Amino acid sequence: MKAVLRPWLLACCLAMIAGRAVAELPPDWRVQGQGEMRWFGFRLYEASLWAPGGNWQADRPYALKLRYSRDISSRQLVEASIDEMQRLGGVDKARLARWKLQLEQVFPDVQEGDVIIGISRPARGAEFYHQDRLTGRIDDVEFARAFFAIWLDEDTREPGLRKLLLGRS
Repeated sequence: MKAVLRPWLLACCLAMIAGRAVAELPPDWRVQGQGEMRWFGFRLYEASLWAPGGNWQADRPYALKLRYSRDISSRQLVEASIDEMQRLGGVDKARLARWKLQLEQVFPDVQEGDVIIGISRPARGAEFYHQDRLTGRIDDVEFARAFFAIWLDEDTREPGLRKLLLGRS
């Protein structure tokens, strides 16, 4: 048993030493809802909303998991996110510029099949994982609110996807 445990323990220690936390959603978190994002008929990603007990509340921690169906560059992910946050309003240009720089640090290029998980920590901000590895944290509550609003705000560009994510089929 010790021989089996050692490689696993070593891998965990190396990940922690490298500062690369592994994404693990709490065991009581369940899928609230899920759906697909399509653009001109092409599937971009599958999305699922995770929350404690499968009961999403904006003022409690939750996660949005995106599994990409095509290759998308970091630049495209960042630009689309900033454009949508700007479209939804309530954010000044200086703040958007700062957030853009921060997103450039946390969003990698994605390939078909890759997964990005964004976790909203309402009292702190957001953290992002790519392929279960921490890519960064943005400790800004207003950023987290604006970012997750892309999918969850009533004025989202994709109300059908929002409805599915919230489990309202």
